[in-house]
Amino acid sequence: MKLNELSDNPGSRKPRMRVGRGIGSGKGKTGGRGVKGQKSRSGVAIKGYEGGQMPIHMRLPKRGFKNIFRKDFNVINLGQIQAAVEAGKIAAGSVVNLESLVASGIVRRNKDGVRLLARGELTAKLSFEVDGASEAAKAAVEKAGGSVKLLGGDAVAAA
Repeated sequence: MKLNELSDNPGSRKPRMRVGRGIGSGKGKTGGRGVKGQKSRSGVAIKGYEGGQMPIHMRLPKRGFKNIFRKDFNVINLGQIQAAVEAGKIAAGSVVNLESLVASGIVRRNKDGVRLLARGELTAKLSFEVDGASEAAKAAVEKAGGSVKLLGGDAVAAA
């Protein structure tokens, strides 16, 4: 087979429909847009507009509650920390805080702090300086010989 013998499968390429080229073309006069009005013009797409009537998303009642004071933490699991220690990104026996987590690539950016959770196994002796930690995570770190220092206070630790 040569390059000049290559071709598409029959029927795989369809020519573009040229609209507005007379009524005999099948797409003449209104060009497939229906009839008259604002939406038959070009450049009009009014999402949610109902012709001056109050839109349905404004008519329906709102539900729920959004807490504007809610804290959004970077959640770190012990398994991620152990994998980083084994990969050499975090030195065993070092202090694990936001700066070291960003440097190792585990955390991309600081949200409202770092919260430590207990999923996974931790065998390295590390001292953590985090904004929050679950009780199970604290117990696992202390079992491995490390320590957990909470920066944000006890209110964050229980959250």
